[in-house]
Amino acid sequence: MENKILIFGKGFVGNRLQEELGCAISSKKIYAFKDAEEEVKQFNPAVIINCIGHIGRNVDDCELDKDKTLMANTFVPIILAEVALRYGIRLIHISSGCIYHFDYSNDKPVSEEKMPDFFELFYSRTKIYSDAALETLMGKYPVLILRIRVPLDNRPHPRNILTKLINYKKIINLPNSLTYIPDFAKALKHLIEIKASGIYNVVNKGSLKYEELLDTYRKHVPDFKYETIDYKALNLVRTNLILSVDKLEEAGFKMRGIREVLDECVEEYLKY
Repeated sequence: MENKILIFGKGFVGNRLQEELGCAISSKKIYAFKDAEEEVKQFNPAVIINCIGHIGRNVDDCELDKDKTLMANTFVPIILAEVALRYGIRLIHISSGCIYHFDYSNDKPVSEEKMPDFFELFYSRTKIYSDAALETLMGKYPVLILRIRVPLDNRPHPRNILTKLINYKKIINLPNSLTYIPDFAKALKHLIEIKASGIYNVVNKGSLKYEELLDTYRKHVPDFKYETIDYKALNLVRTNLILSVDKLEEAGFKMRGIREVLDECVEEYLKY
């Protein structure tokens, strides 16, 4: 099946999925329908995975380049959906969980059925736009939306939350869902094999405070130090939340708990 999969987007997630899946990846920038159509004609895939997206150094950068953000996060997924529809291709769109408010006092993980309600960030709105457009196709066409959250990987990269935290002087300490990339790739393979469609949260089970990840790192690097800071004192507009993986498990894939992967992640990370 690997030779029938084509990934669009050579960023952090796209490149890592290409490594894990061993499939083709397009290096072409998508600005119009014909750009995507040319790649589909060249590679003749049965499945396309959209990993194109724009966030900048952080979500605040999206306000600085609204056209680029809208193009990458909203219009490109719609273009790829139209190409997939016309050529009978299964579309998998890598989306984000950063589209929800979360009530920590309730402590109930957010399921896929909840309507997106986090409109404060332009980045989040562009993700909501594309999810809403693709969702209208799901009843008739093979479209799969995978919502990930705070990517964690076992190798250094500026987008890896472990790399980010190591380089921060202070960290916030709210529980969040994380997506461990090696497990994400396995879940993706499973969903492709069962020809899943619809919307799935793909995060590791449970939630994690960032200090737990850094404490694991400190077990291997004893001299490492960090400080925590009150999130409210930062006065930042961000979404922090915990996503449910019940639907993913009902589809036959048991996602590991986030605490189960920490030692493995850090040990492999330090080999690079």
